[in-house]
Amino acid sequence: MSDWITVAAEGDIKPGKCRLIDVDDIPVAVYNIDGQYFAIEDLCTHDGGELASGEVEDDEVICPRHGARFCIRNGKALTPPAYEDVYCFPLRIENAEIQIRDDRWD
Repeated sequence: MSDWITVAAEGDIKPGKCRLIDVDDIPVAVYNIDGQYFAIEDLCTHDGGELASGEVEDDEVICPRHGARFCIRNGKALTPPAYEDVYCFPLRIENAEIQIRDDRWD
């Protein structure tokens, strides 16, 4: 996925909420944090579990399995048992659409 992919319309994801989207077999969690959108790979780096159903506090998501915290804004692992960051997708708003791309292999 090196081209921009539309994942939602601007306004479809309410503040403080998340939408889980499958893009090219990659689970992506798209969050609205105070009107700003962010997209992270929905994959806890501790054990491969999903993150999207985890509780959100401010700009952090808490893994529902073992409690690791990740920054939604940049994917940083903030607490054990996770030590590796999750991938944070480049995101833009284009023509009122939320778009992401995966630049890991560009």
